[in-house]
Amino acid sequence: MPTVEAVKIESSPAAIRPDGSPRSYTVRTLGCQMNVHDSERMSGSLEAAGYVAADSADDADVYVINTCAVRENAANKLYGNLGMLAAVKRERAGMQIAVGGCLAQKDQGDIVEKAPWVDVVFGTHNMGSLPTLLERARHNEEAQVEILEALEVFPSTLPTKRDSASSGWVSISVGCNNTCTFCIVPSLRGKEKDRRPGDILAEVQALVDDGAIEVTLLGQNVNTYGVEFGDRQAFGKLLRAMGEIDGLERVRFTSPHPAAFTDDVIAAMAETHNVMPSLHMPLQSGSDTVLKAMRRSYRSKKFLGILDDVRARIPGAAITTDIIVGFPGETEEDFEDTLRVVEASRFASAFTFQYSIRPGTPAATMDHQIPKEVVQERYERLAALQERISLEENQAQIGHTVEVLVQASEGRKDGATLRLSGRAPDNRLVHFAVPNGADEPRPGDTVKATITAAAPHFLIADDTAAYAVRRTRAGDAWDRRQAESCGVPAGTAAASGGRAVNLGLPTLRIGE
Repeated sequence: MPTVEAVKIESSPAAIRPDGSPRSYTVRTLGCQMNVHDSERMSGSLEAAGYVAADSADDADVYVINTCAVRENAANKLYGNLGMLAAVKRERAGMQIAVGGCLAQKDQGDIVEKAPWVDVVFGTHNMGSLPTLLERARHNEEAQVEILEALEVFPSTLPTKRDSASSGWVSISVGCNNTCTFCIVPSLRGKEKDRRPGDILAEVQALVDDGAIEVTLLGQNVNTYGVEFGDRQAFGKLLRAMGEIDGLERVRFTSPHPAAFTDDVIAAMAETHNVMPSLHMPLQSGSDTVLKAMRRSYRSKKFLGILDDVRARIPGAAITTDIIVGFPGETEEDFEDTLRVVEASRFASAFTFQYSIRPGTPAATMDHQIPKEVVQERYERLAALQERISLEENQAQIGHTVEVLVQASEGRKDGATLRLSGRAPDNRLVHFAVPNGADEPRPGDTVKATITAAAPHFLIADDTAAYAVRRTRAGDAWDRRQAESCGVPAGTAAASGGRAVNLGLPTLRIGE
């Protein structure tokens, strides 16, 4: 199998304090899974240049904000953060602030005009330039703004600092060829560019060799993978290739586009042992009229047909979605169509959003923008419907015994119930009890747990009759990280009440 040719990041003089110690950094991520993955690359590039992770964001010498441009309040959130950092920077000599990501790509020099205390602004196409830009800003004593209109290097060739020992993100493509009228992403991340299959497999193998047992494949539209090199079945083939990687236990992907979701992909999901029974399938609207206005090239009948086909081949698959309420021109009848499709779809959960104008998108100038109070009322009705469905779907899991992958970010013991937490194969969150005197799992280990109760957003497993811990390579990798970071095995730190180190898969706060 070929190896991934990594981009070399040179050591930076700016990474060293006058006393010879390394400067520290922190990266704050706003937005989607792609942004989380990009932040891992930013962290890796900084560490390759000689920076070290700050013990606390409050103490960082370099504060990086990786921005999102999809939500209406994205700019408010950025400038609110920058306003708070201005006061911190005034009190801390040598502190630098960098802004990257989608909003940086969109607003470019406007950020420095509005917040002149920012030192570096960089875009989605040149993440690897961050250490150089920080060094240049320090040397020149002025802000550096560098936005490229085309991809400099594929992000996955940059150094990476993974947040999780057991789970990893792998980009298979960047950019998007669709023209959805509500979305600004294509103009910020460019046309779709696909990685060669061998490079993807080499990166996955490297993650597995490092202890990971779960991988999530990322792309703006993962199932159009292959369009750049002319293979329309490339994504299904890639899923099947995942099944050939020894030690890789769980494979997920996000997000596909319903218009390009083909039978060969469903077959590959069903027939590949380590592709998990979970699927995120963005609906956006249940109204064919609204879908047309959104330029979503599918209709509700096709969407429901895909779900039927997936469930026929993968019984028990948990399907999640995205829905926008209040798109321009949406009538009450259109909204009722969305409620009808949601009822029929039986989603395990849904990320529901109130439509907000994004300058630069076609929808921003459409007639018949919906009044805020109407959008809010519809949003609440949709949320109530999905809350009921989520509860019913979760209650159907009671009595099932599942294998839970424990993550550090979700695996902290609850002080009141003494439960730990992790994810089932279908990606549902499970809070499980540990019998008195039984072995406790490490992050990355798996536990057998029988579901005893349910809420709309999680499952509870207090029946410990089937409890069993399977120690995994990922758990061993977590132990190694603990030993490297604090000099003692994980078990020792836990027993002594030491500070927990959050190394789990990042939890995404959608809609912030």
